[in-house]
Amino acid sequence: MRTLILLAASATLLAACTDSDNATEARIEKTAETSATVAGPVPAAFGLSEAQLLNVDIVGADGKEVGDVAQVLRTRDGKVDRLLVELEGSNPDRYVELPVLGLTAVVRDNETDLATSMTKDELGALPEAKLPLP
Repeated sequence: MRTLILLAASATLLAACTDSDNATEARIEKTAETSATVAGPVPAAFGLSEAQLLNVDIVGADGKEVGDVAQVLRTRDGKVDRLLVELEGSNPDRYVELPVLGLTAVVRDNETDLATSMTKDELGALPEAKLPLP
């Protein structure tokens, strides 16, 4: 009986964590979409609009995908200075702030990605972003 209670409690806790992760992801996505709509088609960084940046993959030093742009972050004066990146393969989802300085645009097969000289391990060592962001 005690084992059954522990299993039920574990399942409830896991469901609550998953719901919390989903809510956080939905909030980030909504904020990003709203910001991209307000910014419009004007290039924000790398010749891409904010909406286009949200569809960019981050590729590491080895050319493999290491993350996805979840949100474009700006300084107080409106300049894009970093990106909120969801790290590839993280479970639960893990987000870091990646400075745009040092990133380069790479176009392959009509798709634009942003390349970093950082490895997947180096990105993973960045501090976790404090969520939610503005």
